[in-house]
Amino acid sequence: MGLNHAAIGPVVSYLPQQVETLEDLRREFPQWDLDLIYEKTGVRKRHIARADEMASDLGVAAAERLFQEYDIPRESVDFLLFCTQSPDFPIPTTACLVQKRLGLPSHVGALDFNLGCSGFVYGLALAQGLIRAGSARRVLLITAETYSKYIDSRDRSLRTIFGDGAAATVIDAVPEPSLDHFVFGTDGSGADMLMLTRGGFRPGGNGLKPRTRHRWPSDLYMDGPGLIYFTLENIPPLIQEVLQRSGWDRNQVELFLMHQPTRLLLERLRSQLNLNSENCPMLLENCGNTVSSTIPLLIEHLRAQGRLRPGMRTLIVGFGVGLSWAACTWVETWDGAQHRLHATAQVPAQADS
Repeated sequence: MGLNHAAIGPVVSYLPQQVETLEDLRREFPQWDLDLIYEKTGVRKRHIARADEMASDLGVAAAERLFQEYDIPRESVDFLLFCTQSPDFPIPTTACLVQKRLGLPSHVGALDFNLGCSGFVYGLALAQGLIRAGSARRVLLITAETYSKYIDSRDRSLRTIFGDGAAATVIDAVPEPSLDHFVFGTDGSGADMLMLTRGGFRPGGNGLKPRTRHRWPSDLYMDGPGLIYFTLENIPPLIQEVLQRSGWDRNQVELFLMHQPTRLLLERLRSQLNLNSENCPMLLENCGNTVSSTIPLLIEHLRAQGRLRPGMRTLIVGFGVGLSWAACTWVETWDGAQHRLHATAQVPAQADS
């Protein structure tokens, strides 16, 4: 039997050492109602990259942990996928820099792709395509983001949500299906709901700019209510379509692994889908919204807790900036107990996960 299916192997995260807590913000901005903000965001602390620490640094640190803790030979990697919306440079692609720093062989393929909240699911699909085409047997998917560099320190709406972080995920060729039934969605008419207005080449935006006046001085703009409406309108039908394609009954899905935007949005999505903290876990309190890394951080955390075990049926769902969304079925096949050397999840435990 050929190795023409893709499966998620070990997942390792890296969060910057610098931590910013609600208490830090309370001292800096005593006029902010941080208790109310916490109720909406679910975020108590976030990890923030240093001024000289970029997405590639976070991604390399995650990958180095992956190689060391799971004894993965660098020469076994056939392709490197690097998902980021905060690249080190416009040119060259950050994946090329990461290939050199990780000491990966020169015969690997390497590319960046610019997606945020749906990026991990898209990365899984790209890896699966490479494996099914026979172009790779092991893909290294790195998600890394430093949104903090786009956010003004006075921006109450964004600074309290987004944290920096990275995750490195191995996707291996296997004989039996594990990842399957990918469904995608794109709506560029909502591009202005989450937008960075500097760093490109389009003069003055050429008419494409945030539809609502900036309330805060950050270059990054987010239309929170618009994104909530988009999520509640599009994600339940997305999940239904994946279930229809897979032939799974909803009750057969043991875990719904969702992108982690804010507590308010996840709780509203849970309510609409009739889910709870057991089958739709949340991981925000100690790391915030890490954009493309939220789902791999969640996978790492649930595995470490023993809540994600071989044979479990799950749905992986990403959604957000773009507007872009994607979902797939995933049957967990990786038994960490057989491969782990001395690995421990970096994300601290919290009540809801």
